[in-house]
Amino acid sequence: MDIAILTPQRIVAVARAARERPDTDLLCFGESDQLGSAAAAAAAAAALTSGDARYSDVRGLSTLRDALAAMLTRLHACEVAEERIQVTASGMTAVNVALAALVRAGDRVVIHTPAWPNIGNAVVLRQADVDALSLDADPEGRFSLDLGRLADKLVGARALVLNSPNNPTGWTATLAELTTILALCRRHGVWLIADEVYNRLVYDGAESAPSLLDITDPADRVVVCNSFSKTYAMTGWRLGWMVVPAGARDAVSEIVEVTHGGVAPFLQAGAIAALRDEPFVERFRSYCAAGRQRTVDALKGLSGVRFRAPDGAFYAFFGVDGLQDSLALSLSLVRDHGVAVAPGSAFGLAGEGHLRLCFAQAPDRIERALGRLRRGLQAR
Repeated sequence: MDIAILTPQRIVAVARAARERPDTDLLCFGESDQLGSAAAAAAAAAALTSGDARYSDVRGLSTLRDALAAMLTRLHACEVAEERIQVTASGMTAVNVALAALVRAGDRVVIHTPAWPNIGNAVVLRQADVDALSLDADPEGRFSLDLGRLADKLVGARALVLNSPNNPTGWTATLAELTTILALCRRHGVWLIADEVYNRLVYDGAESAPSLLDITDPADRVVVCNSFSKTYAMTGWRLGWMVVPAGARDAVSEIVEVTHGGVAPFLQAGAIAALRDEPFVERFRSYCAAGRQRTVDALKGLSGVRFRAPDGAFYAFFGVDGLQDSLALSLSLVRDHGVAVAPGSAFGLAGEGHLRLCFAQAPDRIERALGRLRRGLQAR
């Protein structure tokens, strides 16, 4: 059969097992149990009811592009002009559009791992080569990126995909690290595709994680991808955006036209309302912070578990001593204890020996799930 075959998603295998036990606490997906802004839902419904469901500007509604440009300019040190904004159908679509624009068969794309598997699969579908650079993990479970090893990898590469804050580890690049990474990409003529979908979910009191939008020039070979899914808890909306180099949006919009034809205008109306609802972002960040602390408390003191609270995103990615088959353990946790977590191997070879859970959950739910997880890990 002449159809491209990708490695099956191991998280899906865990979710299917969970369906066999209806009382399972699902922590394996990158999704909160919270619904997004009520104002966003009301605005989308009103737009749909009024008939705002016809073809619209493939670049995105001008009002949404303006709102995104204003929000990004407020959050970051450099102005982001509306002419650089392209609206897409999800953050993953933004990454795919960037890869379609930049990467050709036989090119080499550097990706740091553990990584969300869709990124590597998208590179494979471009018939390009994935060159994985594993994050380093210290004995306490904190992750870091070796910039010296990255410099070696970038020689001759076409692109680097940088995900910070990172899924699954929560590793978050500092502004100094981003400055070095950008300088390396400039030196070697490497395109930098930045996946910043978790940029507002940080726990140091800042409104946003350090971003390439703090330091790039409009002419830099940098594409920043983002989404409404995480910060705004709008996963099912499938709505994202890109910030592209100055002068590149018309070319990128042609790729969007071929890829998915643009985004439904009533969804974009909801997105505009979400951007106006800044209190929701603050509440959701606090909600995630509470789940993060409960997870720290639950995993603290567990023999053989290595975990440090993540700087960003809403995951706990923790190592388990002696674990060689994280998928088997994840399946047994569902079967025997009623809690579904993602196997570290779902995020590449560098993730094996770890498990990932999403802690952006209601207090009673996360407490019950963590209790089940503790019992399961203690029973190994």
